[in-house]
Amino acid sequence: MPCQYACHTAPHAVSRRGLLGATAALGLGGFASAGAASELKKSQKRVLVIFLAGGVSQLETWDPKPNTETGGPFKAIQTSVPGTRISELLPHAAKRIHKLALVRSLNSVSDDHGIGEKIMLTGRRLEPGIEYPHIGAVAAKLLGGGASALPGNIQILPRGGSGFGGRDATFLGPKVAAVSLGDGKPPADLFRPKDLAGDADAAREAFRRKLNDRFARSRKSAATDAYTESYAQAERVVRQADVFDIEKESPKVADRYGRHDFGRHLLLARRLLEAGVSYVKVSHSNYDTHHENFDFHIEQLGEFDRPFAALLDDLSDRGMLESTLVVVMSEMGRTPRINDRYGRDHWSKAWSVALAGAGVKGGAVVGKTNATGTAVADREVSSGHLFHTYLRAVGLDSTKNFYPNDRPVPVADPKASAIEEILA
Repeated sequence: MPCQYACHTAPHAVSRRGLLGATAALGLGGFASAGAASELKKSQKRVLVIFLAGGVSQLETWDPKPNTETGGPFKAIQTSVPGTRISELLPHAAKRIHKLALVRSLNSVSDDHGIGEKIMLTGRRLEPGIEYPHIGAVAAKLLGGGASALPGNIQILPRGGSGFGGRDATFLGPKVAAVSLGDGKPPADLFRPKDLAGDADAAREAFRRKLNDRFARSRKSAATDAYTESYAQAERVVRQADVFDIEKESPKVADRYGRHDFGRHLLLARRLLEAGVSYVKVSHSNYDTHHENFDFHIEQLGEFDRPFAALLDDLSDRGMLESTLVVVMSEMGRTPRINDRYGRDHWSKAWSVALAGAGVKGGAVVGKTNATGTAVADREVSSGHLFHTYLRAVGLDSTKNFYPNDRPVPVADPKASAIEEILA
């Protein structure tokens, strides 16, 4: 089923075989016990990306321009930081702006969905001859697995989306490639059937291991090792099934996040971060508003605002916000000009992102656009600047190199640097 984006971006497909294969590819040696995961040290750094897919409007979120020809019908409201105003469509976020840093001067170059997403997630413009890894793979590689018994790079896709991205790690290899969960759920057939007793399952597993060991002795290779390991890792994922069961949360918590898909997915993201996963990406769709931009943003931001605030509060209450970088981004913004269908079109030249948590100076605002939002007026930044900032915020050196095939490749774009004004 296609996503309900205006541009009909196609999701991927998930299956038990796919999960086992990807788990093999992940090659995460030694999953931690559930007990170790529950005792995860609060100092472990993590990254959460909330991806507003389709291209969220900066004018209806972080950089409103009320009472101008481009501003639209919504007001700008006061926030918890005197002098900083955001759209009235984000009343709950407004009360927590002291926890956020806003970047209002982003020029990400491309107005294409696929290219824009890649630019935002890699911090690079497209270059011939090389594919750069996405931030999720980089975070999983450099932050490590921590205390988690789960993959280090997980993306939660909206209802109708499913499967494994697989290509986001590029030269970093399959160990840190993203595992995607359609509708926030692992495949239903991953777990042991209810009518199969534990003893029978254990006996079947022992027999399988015996056959595999016999096969591997004569045909041992990296591929067979990965295939064999996939089942051991899948077993451990099964032991972590409770992490995916958000029904274990109280009704009060579920209500705070919202009884809709995005609320459930963001609650799952919090549980995954709590379990020690290094990187989680949650997508919220339907922001490609070429028509009826204002009605769509009322609906979509109505879903986004309350659970986003609940997440920030939960991370703060659990002592995790100072070690978890939260980034709200999209693949592009939307045109200041309102078209004849009351929509806004693709726009990458002057838009906004928001950050919170680890290493971020809450309440900071960097850059500005002109009075109508048609151009950056001060402190233009690129996705490369943001990528450096993400890494620095979680304590990583963004100036180091990877060495695929013994060839140095900078971790982040060497032509850019971190946005120092928002780093704590």
